Amino acid sequence: METRRRRRPNGAEVFEDGVHFRVTAPRRSRVTLQIDSEGGRKVPMEGSAAAGFECFVPDMRPGALYRFLLDDDDKPYPDPVSRYQPEGPHGPSEVVDPALFPWRVRDFPGVKLRGQVIYELHIGTFTREGTYRSAQKELHALADLGITLLELMPLAEFPGRFGWGYDGVNLFAPSHLYGRPDDLRSFVDEAHALGMGVILDVVYNHLGPDGNYMSQFSDTFFAVHKTEWGDAINFDGEGSAHTRAFFCDNAAYWVDEFKLDGLRLDATQDITDMSERHIVSELIDYTRAAAGERHIMMIAENEPQESSFVRATASGGKGCDALWNDDFHHSAMAAATGHAEAYYSETIGAPQEFISALKWGYLYQGQYYSWQKKPRGEPAFDLPAEAFVLYLQNHDQVANSARGLRLHALTTPGRARALKALLLLAPGTPMLFQGEEFDASAPFHYFADHQTELANMVRRGRADFVRQFPSLRGRGVRSILPDPASPDTFARSKLDLRERTLHVDAMTLTRELIALRKSDPVFRAQRADRLHGAVLGPEAFALRFFGEDADDRLLLVNLGSDLQLYRAPEPLLAPPRNASWGIMFSTEDPEYGGSSTPPLDAYEQLRLHGHSLLVLAPAKPAATTKGKG
Repeated sequence: METRRRRRPNGAEVFEDGVHFRVTAPRRSRVTLQIDSEGGRKVPMEGSAAAGFECFVPDMRPGALYRFLLDDDDKPYPDPVSRYQPEGPHGPSEVVDPALFPWRVRDFPGVKLRGQVIYELHIGTFTREGTYRSAQKELHALADLGITLLELMPLAEFPGRFGWGYDGVNLFAPSHLYGRPDDLRSFVDEAHALGMGVILDVVYNHLGPDGNYMSQFSDTFFAVHKTEWGDAINFDGEGSAHTRAFFCDNAAYWVDEFKLDGLRLDATQDITDMSERHIVSELIDYTRAAAGERHIMMIAENEPQESSFVRATASGGKGCDALWNDDFHHSAMAAATGHAEAYYSETIGAPQEFISALKWGYLYQGQYYSWQKKPRGEPAFDLPAEAFVLYLQNHDQVANSARGLRLHALTTPGRARALKALLLLAPGTPMLFQGEEFDASAPFHYFADHQTELANMVRRGRADFVRQFPSLRGRGVRSILPDPASPDTFARSKLDLRERTLHVDAMTLTRELIALRKSDPVFRAQRADRLHGAVLGPEAFALRFFGEDADDRLLLVNLGSDLQLYRAPEPLLAPPRNASWGIMFSTEDPEYGGSSTPPLDAYEQLRLHGHSLLVLAPAKPAATTKGKG
């Protein structure tokens, strides 16, 4: 067969004179191409189990539907690297030519970590329509808000009418539920035109249980051990070379063919690899090479808090740019709600927790973790602040409350405002979850449309999960747990974007905090090494950001009752020499839904409203201040 210069190692590739097909199938001795769009015409493929199978079909064009027949099996299977599954994971694959899309923005430089404000969204619930195109129409609003980086929940094709996407089975095919592949490209193109980057959440620790046909092509794709969600991926056992190549190519594919600006790697603690070189390190290098001159962002979720994931590969690390920081979230939730149970039990929301988390990143860096009965974390003192992604909400944590309630619905308005301000002015990299900017009334539930028995297993799994919370073990708790398989559960999770104009105070607070973060040189610097803190009371603390030439900022956070500090004995509160403090920002400004902010009298007493955050700066005669009302 004539050798073709392909874009990808496997899959259907379009050429001027037809389509070339290639598939890796080490389990099989014979593979046949079945062209569904031509009445099931069959084309034998040449090759072997070791080398792969291929064929060329002259005059075939994009849009053709096809599947593979394996050995003597009469059942056809979709392409493992299908670019599109128009009928879902059980149907035929479609030939797609990525070169046909007319990109408007061809020179977007990508994204660097410092200065990012991330926004996590789920395409299916971000808008009522739940499509790439409808989400694209809302990108102007996010850019106007000050968002710089969009993080999309998984898009790989999954079964059913709705789902989170973490049970994807066709890892190269963007879900047909949200539109066609070019609709996703158009979404990314529009984001780039507005100056925003886009990264994608990918799941490389398991595949979903329904529509997963990888074992038909390879009997060494999965490992002998399991994750809590299904069979683990074989990255280090016999035959793992094909598997490693598959995932490296998948990571590069999203960056190459969709011009995505990076990836968020889900649950990396369940990516088991004892090879000399860890698969995460390998696929990151592979993906960066695919990006060429563009800067891409690689973020890891890692529950054990292994700081090695963000260290350079040359020093034994995995090469990621940032890690999610659950410790900050857990402290914030405990402080906001007063509940510290289950996996929140190791944080109580004490002032010192916030000070330490913002200065050092993780709270647990190798100490004993009673909830898991083992040490947790690795030293991370030397990592820059921006390497930690901070959040008050994300898809998991909102859904993990029995009713899927958001933070503002679980605490007082004042506490919610203060914690949002702390998040958006912190030196770490802040992330908002869809709707958080306007205090969305919609909950966010776990939803997955599976067949009967699998749906029952998911229901039981969710019920078992919440039993770790003693407060959710009582009578009647099961009645408030939403059914993951119900269309109503999915529908209730959809945002009502009209609330942007109804919840003006929340939108104004978010917009002005992001603007302050970007415009103020002290907050913009993200220098945790120039940050110090002091505990002021049972639920109150101060954070002093040391700027250049004594241009400091003082954050006063009080999540408890009103507090008066007579003569302010804490030296960290002292104004810079030959200066006095002035109010720069207050979450108690009536414009944000607050009451008012008492005037400062730092020489006699400092009164902090309960459930508030105050930003002080050296007073300058010509300076305008915010929040004095």
